Amino acid sequence: MLFVVLNVVILLFSIIIHEISHGYAALRFGDPTAKLAGRLTLNPIPHIDILGSIVMPVMLILVHSPFLFGWAKPVPINPYNFKNPKRGMMLTSLFGPLSNFGLAIVFSVFFRVSILLLGKNSIFTQGFEYGAAINVLLFCFNLIPIPPLDGSKVLMYFLPEKAADGFRKIERFGFIIIFALFFVGILGGILYPLMGVILSVLLGRGF
Repeated sequence: MLFVVLNVVILLFSIIIHEISHGYAALRFGDPTAKLAGRLTLNPIPHIDILGSIVMPVMLILVHSPFLFGWAKPVPINPYNFKNPKRGMMLTSLFGPLSNFGLAIVFSVFFRVSILLLGKNSIFTQGFEYGAAINVLLFCFNLIPIPPLDGSKVLMYFLPEKAADGFRKIERFGFIIIFALFFVGILGGILYPLMGVILSVLLGRGF
């Protein structure tokens, strides 16, 4: 139970940092919307999404999933406040996944130290390993170029305007497409090997 609680705390912390990073990037590029909405805070309450932050993790725990996953409420962003809306939106979107990659590096350092001091069976060692893994997953998953994920906004920056507008229209079907691709094994076949490579470098061993 203590390990489950630790994993839930790490998951919530990681997805909150992801959203705060979007908000701070937006502020840096001229959009104070997230700050004015009170979303640039580590207080989890403003960030909690009932489905993604509570229902999904609890369901995964109940079915004894080997992995917890979830999401926070997206921070509000108004790209028209950016000096260059297209570039500002792309960079703001990129900061979320990059924050998770940074957290993965931090957790992997703690993991290496913990395994030396406490051993591989310590709950803290396992927690740090999970922290690195969930943040690599969040990094890779959010860079998938399917709306509304962050990777789609990065891709749209490089598309011609007409193509970007057409691509943006599939956002309402985005999660259906994502779940369908996971169901048939296409996304998992790409994500999990990529995660394995990144984690083997960060953790110094296979994952």
